[in-house]
Amino acid sequence: MILIVAEHSNGKLSKSTAEMVTAARESGREGPITILVLGAGIEAVANEASKLAEQVLVGDVASLAQYDATVWAAAVTQIAREGEAHTILIGGSRSGREYSPRVAVKLDAPLLEDVISLKSAGSALQAQRYTFLARVTETVEADAPVIVVTVKPGIFTPAQPEMNGEQYDVELELPQPRVAVTGKSVEKTSRVPLAEADVVVTGGRGVGSPENFATLVEGLADSIGGGVGATRAVVDAGWRPYSEQVGQTGKTVQPKAYIALGVSGAVQHLSGMGKSKFIVAINKDAEAPIFKVADYGIVGDVNEIVPALIEQARNK
Repeated sequence: MILIVAEHSNGKLSKSTAEMVTAARESGREGPITILVLGAGIEAVANEASKLAEQVLVGDVASLAQYDATVWAAAVTQIAREGEAHTILIGGSRSGREYSPRVAVKLDAPLLEDVISLKSAGSALQAQRYTFLARVTETVEADAPVIVVTVKPGIFTPAQPEMNGEQYDVELELPQPRVAVTGKSVEKTSRVPLAEADVVVTGGRGVGSPENFATLVEGLADSIGGGVGATRAVVDAGWRPYSEQVGQTGKTVQPKAYIALGVSGAVQHLSGMGKSKFIVAINKDAEAPIFKVADYGIVGDVNEIVPALIEQARNK
């Protein structure tokens, strides 16, 4: 059995889960694909997951309402053992990167981290991942009865929801959480989430200031229904939150259109958006590396060009 641990947020299945289904299919590993959905009040999420796999295991438990690495690892380990899973796929999100090593230790299994491809090589599982600040693609391999894998988000094409899998409730023996969550604040926005956006507008230091970022980047994104991204330099400067960072140390996205405003195009950033279907770059530096990967490029001042684009978009 190939076990995929579903990622979900606000009652909806995350795109990364569908990407992991594709990764599982491309791996060539034998056995049915099973999705494990953990949480509380997750009926809608389980229904979504059933459209992606032959079977869905549902751990709907009140104590799973809040994420806890120790509890999640225990749940995944239990189901992997009971189902005799030989491959466990976990999303390469911040939480996935936190609890996946615990699962690997509990199962005495090798861990292939942040993979961008998967395929069988005899009895072994071979994967590729970025290394040396995404300048090098490294091939790694594991040959063991059980293998744990974290899948880099935004790399694999999401599987289409065309299945009608069976759902089964599972009983979990969970430890007590070591950390109690006493409060939670959620950033409210009507903007489409970055990882789900078909169009992403990203700003770099070339936009000039936090105020310009809000006016130009957010303004253009809102006028065309896109998500907002930022370079590491912008995040490090405190202009934008880390949740918007695109690149080797941030999110990987592959939207239908990626619009880069004042982005120079460092290799670390390119590794996070290079698979976008169309790339549009606006930068006053004609020699900026971003133009080497852009499908369309405009050499000019973003402060002059972008307001005109926003006005044009709003008038349609």
